[in-house]
Amino acid sequence: MPILTILDETASGSIIGRLELEISQETLTVRELIARRVHDEVDAYNAQQGGTFRGLIQPTESERVLNGYQLRPAKRIDGEQQVYRALEAFQQNGFFVLVNDRQAESLDEAVWLGEGATASFVKLTPLVGG
Repeated sequence: MPILTILDETASGSIIGRLELEISQETLTVRELIARRVHDEVDAYNAQQGGTFRGLIQPTESERVLNGYQLRPAKRIDGEQQVYRALEAFQQNGFFVLVNDRQAESLDEAVWLGEGATASFVKLTPLVGG
């Protein structure tokens, strides 16, 4: 199976995270890509039974800590809820997705993820004071 490299970046281009995702199809929609990524992160966190969640979207009832989010008390994260929140954040410009250095415009856009493809998730930070 091909491996897709996913980078988390800041708006200034600094890489703050990296993960690899096995994909079985060369073409996915942006919606499917986000869902696969979020499910992979949630499954990995739930398998380790706690610790720091390092994911695209902050889980409900969690606290931001260095390099991730902490749930107190530790509990399982609902993958479907996280996918819903991630898709909503994409639509509200909370982050944008670059696939092969080209910005994805909509959730229904099909993107090529074959051998050598890369995807970057660029998180946007809200300005303080409005």
